[in-house]
Amino acid sequence: MAAQAQRTKEPRVPLSRERVLRAAVALADEGGIESLTMRRLAQKLGSAPMSLYYHVANQEALLDGVADHILGEIIEATSKIEASSGDWKAVLRRRILAAREVLLRHPWAPPLIQTRTNMSTSSMRYFDSLIGLLLEAGFSVDLTHHALHALGSRAIGFTAEMYDDSEAPDDEATMALLEQVADEYPHIITMVKGISHDADTTLGWCDDQFEFEFGLDLLLDGLERLRAQTP
Repeated sequence: MAAQAQRTKEPRVPLSRERVLRAAVALADEGGIESLTMRRLAQKLGSAPMSLYYHVANQEALLDGVADHILGEIIEATSKIEASSGDWKAVLRRRILAAREVLLRHPWAPPLIQTRTNMSTSSMRYFDSLIGLLLEAGFSVDLTHHALHALGSRAIGFTAEMYDDSEAPDDEATMALLEQVADEYPHIITMVKGISHDADTTLGWCDDQFEFEFGLDLLLDGLERLRAQTP
């Protein structure tokens, strides 16, 4: 019986770089990027930690690979949105929002991507496609360059906020705190009282989908105005 059980046992799936990175992303999805260590990754894969080093040289190389994997997901999602003649703004908007959908599935990814210092092949592929879209729409090389700087991280679906508000207090606690300094900061009180924050679909407390799209549309409208002025 033991021999029969051994024969029917499913064969072990060999490790590959792609399998290692997929497992790393899944581990980060479960517990955040802080949970991603070589030891925990090896446990998840049912392998010895040393076997991982054939595919990722060290922890930093693992993080580089994970960031590149997420960018690969963004490329897969955005490449399905084909450019159409004369409608560059709508196409770029849809691609950026598709990229954002990827990052909303992996909320730990934006801070990781920001810390990477090397331009990965996936990053180059994505931005090459974006630059091509702008050039084909009639943007000059110079204006395309300015557009990339203006879009910044928004081009791949997230914005870098001034403050880390991912664990901000609830509205009631916030208002109680602000009321104590109302005389010093009257304009902040006026604004906060007039708005509401919905963190259900955000990467941060104040970075909801509406605000992201609001800023994106301002940029795209401004770029269209400048493009139309290009000789």
